[in-house]
Amino acid sequence: MAVLPLLAWTTEVAGRTLGLERPLFLLVIPVAVILAWGIIFRRTAGTAGERSRRLLLASRILVIVFLVVAAAGPYTIETRQTEGEPHVTLLVDESDSMAVSPDVASGLASRIEDEGVPATVSTVAQGDESPLGNALAANTRPDGTVVLLSDGRVTSGRSLASATELARSMNATVSAVAPEPESAEQYVSLNGPAKTSVGVENAFLARVGGVSPDETQSVELVVEVDGQEIRRETVASPGSVEFTQTFDTVGTYQLTARIDADDQFDTNDVFHKTVRVVEPPKVLYVSRGSYPFRDYLSELYDLEVAEEVPDDLSPYHAVVLQDMHARDVGNVDALQRFVIDGGGLLVAGGANSFENGAYKGSQLASTLPVTTGESTGQSTNLVFAIDVSGSAESGMRVQKAVALDALDQLGDDNKIGIVGFNYRAYEVAPLRPLGPNRESTADLIRRLSSGGATDIAVGLDGASQLLDDQRGTIILISDGHDRFEDASVIAEQLGREGVRVVTIGTGPNPNEQTLRSIAQASGGNYLRADETSRLRILFGGANRQYAGSGLTIVDQNDFVTSGVKLTANPGNTNDVSIRSGANFLVASDDGTPAVASWRYGLGRVATITTYGADGSLDGLLSRPDSLLLTKSTNYVVGDPDRKATGVTTVSDTRVGTPVTVVYRGDSRPSGGNLTFSSVNPGVYHATATPTEQGFHSVLDTSFAANYPAEYAGFGLSPQLKAAVSDTGGKLYSPDQAAEIATSARDNASGVRPVRDDWARAFVLAAFLLYLGEVLLRRVQVYRGRTRSEGGLI
Repeated sequence: MAVLPLLAWTTEVAGRTLGLERPLFLLVIPVAVILAWGIIFRRTAGTAGERSRRLLLASRILVIVFLVVAAAGPYTIETRQTEGEPHVTLLVDESDSMAVSPDVASGLASRIEDEGVPATVSTVAQGDESPLGNALAANTRPDGTVVLLSDGRVTSGRSLASATELARSMNATVSAVAPEPESAEQYVSLNGPAKTSVGVENAFLARVGGVSPDETQSVELVVEVDGQEIRRETVASPGSVEFTQTFDTVGTYQLTARIDADDQFDTNDVFHKTVRVVEPPKVLYVSRGSYPFRDYLSELYDLEVAEEVPDDLSPYHAVVLQDMHARDVGNVDALQRFVIDGGGLLVAGGANSFENGAYKGSQLASTLPVTTGESTGQSTNLVFAIDVSGSAESGMRVQKAVALDALDQLGDDNKIGIVGFNYRAYEVAPLRPLGPNRESTADLIRRLSSGGATDIAVGLDGASQLLDDQRGTIILISDGHDRFEDASVIAEQLGREGVRVVTIGTGPNPNEQTLRSIAQASGGNYLRADETSRLRILFGGANRQYAGSGLTIVDQNDFVTSGVKLTANPGNTNDVSIRSGANFLVASDDGTPAVASWRYGLGRVATITTYGADGSLDGLLSRPDSLLLTKSTNYVVGDPDRKATGVTTVSDTRVGTPVTVVYRGDSRPSGGNLTFSSVNPGVYHATATPTEQGFHSVLDTSFAANYPAEYAGFGLSPQLKAAVSDTGGKLYSPDQAAEIATSARDNASGVRPVRDDWARAFVLAAFLLYLGEVLLRRVQVYRGRTRSEGGLI
């Protein structure tokens, strides 16, 4: 997207920029000159001679020129030293997470003022609320210095990254004072599945974190299930304990993790979690062969076995096909309707399926996330959106290196465009075939320079315009230090239009959370700077084939692949290609899609196209690789409760945070203090806001309410470090008041571009010229050199 120049004019003269905001006004000058000449010289009578008329015309022309130039908006921009007005705004965080650190605010402000710099102290957080982003945005002033006396842990409102971007756009500096903790504080949390099936082994993680003035701090951790102790262990803080738990009966289980800590707060020494255990989902396994995968599935699910798909699939949550020829599948119409209506389908390949099973052109093929045929990387339209903002300046060399490395992974058949963006988007290279333009495209990337504020949403919009309504992929290369909300909205819209966003995090402290959110909103992937080789799998093309060793996870952020570790390599892969809009999750050693997924109607479909010499899934059936099979099956199963009625679902939450209670049943539930509203036929919602920690009952289930987020983090946060780094600020200790004052003076003064508007000067010049000419004529009349009735000198 080329940025169209505004209707303005500028030029450089002797180091200054001369400009006109409205140069079209200059077109008035020749018209006005002609009119003035006509009035003064044509059909005039009087005593004025030719010389007098010429002098009057010259005077009037100058007056006209001065007024018209004033209307055109003249200005100059000159780089010069400015003193500024130094001022320090000290934003004090008095929230509970700061209670472990000494109170240094008032003493620090006094010492800053002793250095001759005014200081304003403002309390911006108290109790269990830390809206630091809101406070930072509200107190930032152009060229100002904001000093946060805080640990930087935001628990509500605007993010620090968003407020930092605003500060950067105003040339303001964010610094921080983070006192060292003087007392110990530990907290505990518990993570794991919220819903599972009877007999399934589930992994949980109990984590202990916090701060301590001592180098080491150990606490005793106790984990209970329904009041029965299952684990007791001494844990170093920070530290964690992994454990597994299998539930043998249906119901809602209450898990508790507790630590025995002598510290500031007791509220975060216990964490509650609920796990809803349901009957194993009913899965239909269809195959003409005898494979170990059937036995594997029977241990986890309520499995039924058939040799072909029956007419009635209503009892099942998902169907698994393994090594099936298209002619042997059975009722494909029923299978498609089943998936479209919300059912799941997992297709495992083999020697009798896909290219060997006549899938190409079959009715089954349209349901799958892969197509049968030559398995080459995709050739598509790709637009690089490269962050060239001020926040990327320190890592611009890395930005370029990552972009060039990513470019090197792409096949010649792709069409490539380049957009650079800060607060605006600039077309660097139009969308064109990469093959004949590879070197020139790389050279354009090398020439990029940085500057300006960051607006990722603008960059995505510019890249979208370069695609010009064509399907394709946007490769966003950025440090991610911007608000993700606006960018995520655009990314989500792009996803609906068939355009995915692949984000690549760069810079010393990339905001991975923002970049992941943007990628996930569009259905794309997030890659770290050292993972660009995965682009070769996706877009390498036939002439730039990927050569790996074994199976490679392409997208680690997907439900199927997150937490999966692959060590096995079955050795064979069906000849398939990824379909546009599908999720490419795992690649074989030659880049062929080994695992892929997508949504089909309301349902979910996944394919596993790698297999062993005997047609089985080989080493994927053994740990740790078997987790891939379990998660692939769980993905297509979806919610195991979706077919149940009379069921209540509610997520765990925190004290004071509302949570939605969902009831599925034939009629609106009654009882209790909740009011349910119908949102869909057979689906009712209510809102509950717990005021106390612990387990709370609602209808036939329970949910947990835990301590506020304020007590789930202590010590200096990485987000505050990033905010300081991005604005050129510093991390100070409480005894560095002189350094803070000096920094404020330096930020307020300095060599900066200063704009001077000259419109008033030109108006004044026109007035003075006209006044001088009138006075001169009066003097001439007074001296008798001319007569006033002649009107001219």
